Amino acid sequence: MPRIALYPGSFDPVTNGHLDVVRHAVGLCDRLIVAIGVHPGKKPLFSTEERLEMVERVFAPVAAAAHCAFDCTTYDNLTVTAAQKAGATIMIRGLRDGTDLDYEMQISGMNETMAPGVHTVFLPASVAVRPITATLVRQIAAMGGDVSAFVPPAVAAALKTKFAT
Repeated sequence: MPRIALYPGSFDPVTNGHLDVVRHAVGLCDRLIVAIGVHPGKKPLFSTEERLEMVERVFAPVAAAAHCAFDCTTYDNLTVTAAQKAGATIMIRGLRDGTDLDYEMQISGMNETMAPGVHTVFLPASVAVRPITATLVRQIAAMGGDVSAFVPPAVAAALKTKFAT
């Protein structure tokens, strides 16, 4: 039976922290599905289509190099429901620090109650990417700062274009 993992998030934008998680996740599964949460109450910087394109462009080559099948999709319901719908038995979550761990432990406990067949796997962030958050990247880019140390080159270009208009 193939090991299918779901890595959920907003990916607004994709950061080097997300890339770090994917680099580790592709070694744990046969198929990785990156799932972009779409919530009507939130106003992302990048459209759903732009985020899907970023995810595909940045993560697909990493998965291919690891001989891991790759898909990206969207969801607008519970993350654990999206995992079940995708046939995933693994939910990938990245951790930067203890605050992330406390929050993610609560969520994983609730998810396990709702879907006992979906197991959360926590991947600790590499030291170099621990301080990176998509929120901070958006703020720096909006103020004209250089985000090239925090995001892949294609994402840096997309941010520059987004804030040039």
